[in-house]
Amino acid sequence: MLVHMVFGTMTDGPDFSHEIALGGSVAGVDEVGRGPLAGPVTAAAVILDPACIPEGLNDSKKLSAKKREALFDIIQDVAQVSLGWASVEEIDEINIRNASLLAMVRAVEGLAQAPTHALIDGNVIPKGLTCPATALVKGDGRSVSIAAASIIAKVTRDRLMVSLAQQHPGYGWENNAGYPSKAHIQALQDIGVTPHHRRSFKPVHNILYQDK
Repeated sequence: MLVHMVFGTMTDGPDFSHEIALGGSVAGVDEVGRGPLAGPVTAAAVILDPACIPEGLNDSKKLSAKKREALFDIIQDVAQVSLGWASVEEIDEINIRNASLLAMVRAVEGLAQAPTHALIDGNVIPKGLTCPATALVKGDGRSVSIAAASIIAKVTRDRLMVSLAQQHPGYGWENNAGYPSKAHIQALQDIGVTPHHRRSFKPVHNILYQDK
């Protein structure tokens, strides 16, 4: 398998130059949800149509929620999109880093059309990919395909956490998406641990075993 790592300098925003240089059908791949105390980690793989690239694509963290939602719908309409997940149980079993890479592999595997190359956000190539891959550091700010994947992954996971917040009120997941906000930590102490909390993460582990 061909593997590359590209470190390069940041530009003013993502573009399609990496995809053009690689040629063929290139999938941008990104994940979201490494830092939260609750919920799965979510990855997305996106193959953009070179003739129909949505305007305004960027690192999802740099976009407003309203802009992400709008781009989410557009990307779904004009690109090939696939999601991959790793569960809380898998995160606790194999650690969050490996679970994130596993979710990325699942996202690529789920594409209707197998890509000829994958552009991976970060500096690690997930094991198990069936196509050549390039690791692109801060890729969501450099490649529009990775930026699109970051938007799909974030909006999807945020929506899931809003849904889980309705089942487990009090933790503020509809606002913090499971990240360790002050209110979330306080709720853990007051209400306790849910099945959706990552028991291998220190704040959750400490609460579970504080009396043992």
